[in-house]
Amino acid sequence: MSTVTLDEHQPPEESGPVLVPPTRRSPWSMTWHGVRTVAVLDLRQRVRSTRWAVALVAWFLVVGAITLLSTGAISSTWGSSGSRAEYGPLLFGVVTFLVLGLGLLVTPTLTSTAVNGDRNAGTLATLQVTLLTPAEIAMGKLLAAWVASLAFLAISVPFLALALAFGGTPVWAIVRVVVLVALLLVAVCGIGIGFSALTARTAGSTVLTFVAVATLTIFSLIFYAVTFPSITTTEQVRVYGTPATWDYSSNDIPECEWSTESRDVMHTERTWWLLGINPFVIVADGAGTGDLENRTDPLAGIRDGVRTLRAGPDPELDECWTYGNDSTADDVVVQRAEPTSTPVWPWGLAFNLLLGAGGFAVAVRRLTVPQRVLPRGTRVA
Repeated sequence: MSTVTLDEHQPPEESGPVLVPPTRRSPWSMTWHGVRTVAVLDLRQRVRSTRWAVALVAWFLVVGAITLLSTGAISSTWGSSGSRAEYGPLLFGVVTFLVLGLGLLVTPTLTSTAVNGDRNAGTLATLQVTLLTPAEIAMGKLLAAWVASLAFLAISVPFLALALAFGGTPVWAIVRVVVLVALLLVAVCGIGIGFSALTARTAGSTVLTFVAVATLTIFSLIFYAVTFPSITTTEQVRVYGTPATWDYSSNDIPECEWSTESRDVMHTERTWWLLGINPFVIVADGAGTGDLENRTDPLAGIRDGVRTLRAGPDPELDECWTYGNDSTADDVVVQRAEPTSTPVWPWGLAFNLLLGAGGFAVAVRRLTVPQRVLPRGTRVA
């Protein structure tokens, strides 16, 4: 019979479940549960604040007051000389640009302090030490800011519907406008998140976000205007007009003829994209309103104007103004640069969304721990 010798100094074997450390996840990995957790936390903080309710009420009152004032002004101007369908597109364009403009002003304030604000308050480190990935934190904050901006857009829909009720605007235009504005707002949210993660101070990120929005809306127009000298060249152009040797003191009607003359030609097909990235141009081009037969439709005017600039200069010029009504003789065909029906808004919207995606990528990179270098004065926990 064998005997078993026990070592008194040997520790007893422990029984029970073995704790396995969690596997390290990629900073870019995301789950809906993680994104939703961060988004709900951010939204609860916003809802508990009284400033949130005050902002929504102020937005509703401002948009409603301007819409009603615009309706009264337009009705008093065209009320006796035209139908509601004639000035309906004008009212719809005014309300559309009002909602978009106010949205571009409010959205930066919702996102430009999302990361550095929590870092300064000492609450960001609490999220970073959990199992949440940097991508989940950034996406959750982006989603919360976008939902908050959509709340402002939602309470503006009744005023868009009021403008649509005046007639002259297709029904689907309101759907396209709401979708385009919502996508532009999420792009601005992404830009704001990026600057918030990139800078240590909330004031700096707010200013940078507003500068980015101003660059897309205002500075893009200025940049387009200042490029005129660089895209203007002197070229030989065929012109159909009054002969240069014609005696204008004569009472006879001159006969127009073709001639080749030196003219300054602006090649706007090279710089039209500076206008295409403008959020107002994107919404105007994608709204899908009527044609320019209705001269009171600002959305159609901007859409056709940008598409005409994209087509470039006319290869031939019609300067025959002797047949009445500034028209050319029926047997003369003057070649023109006809704008195509290809929309502009997909290119501009893609550029804005690309900027938003770049801001989101910067936020994920800056939220990744450990960080080798932090700006001076940055609070860790």
